[in-house]
Amino acid sequence: MAKQNVTKSAPETQPALSKQEDFILKYKNIFIGVVVALIVIVAGVNFWNHHKADQLAEAQTEMQAPELAVQLGMTQLSQSVDAFDGKLFEQALNGDSTGTAKGFLKIADEFSSTKAGNLANLYAGLCYAHLDKWEEAVKYLEKFDDADDMLISPAALGALGNAYAHVNQADKAVSTLTKAAEKADNIMMSPIYYIQAGEILESQGKKADALKLYQKVKALKTTSQSSPYVDMIDEYIERVSK
Repeated sequence: MAKQNVTKSAPETQPALSKQEDFILKYKNIFIGVVVALIVIVAGVNFWNHHKADQLAEAQTEMQAPELAVQLGMTQLSQSVDAFDGKLFEQALNGDSTGTAKGFLKIADEFSSTKAGNLANLYAGLCYAHLDKWEEAVKYLEKFDDADDMLISPAALGALGNAYAHVNQADKAVSTLTKAAEKADNIMMSPIYYIQAGEILESQGKKADALKLYQKVKALKTTSQSSPYVDMIDEYIERVSK
């Protein structure tokens, strides 16, 4: 996830990607997945903050304390998101030196039953991934409850699938990435996760299984939209068909 400044380089004459191109593609895919998750989550935080005043005003008297707890949790989350955006991942996890911002770890613990606590688990997992602490990344990404959200869920699953791959849990990585692709169900995100899962299967010598996933990507060509990953899928198919 840490390799961000890369460009797509699809081979035109060679039947397989070179090691360098394969490396670039893998980490570009990871980065894209995290960016998608970040955009969606931040948008959710902003939406929540915009409406929280109305929600608090309408709350019944007996619900005021829980609602205020939610408000506090989201405020703390927003402060840690600022650190995340600035790539201050240790600070985002543990809070600042003044204690003003608690950090995702404390938010996840203290507001565990709220939306803020749930999102803090996801952010904590992404922070650990950026810090190459993959066991911890898996721990917190697994705690995140996507609640079948059609926007956040695929990106969160994609991040978890990549974390599994980094801790050598290949089967879990494949199943999670495939689930992410199916949940995304669109030409922009699905190919990324299908290809990642296919690459892991290839590394296991399971070319037939990888081919099935690559063919799912090729089937997306029938839509009116396009994606660079769909456009280059024939090379993947050719590679595993030999």
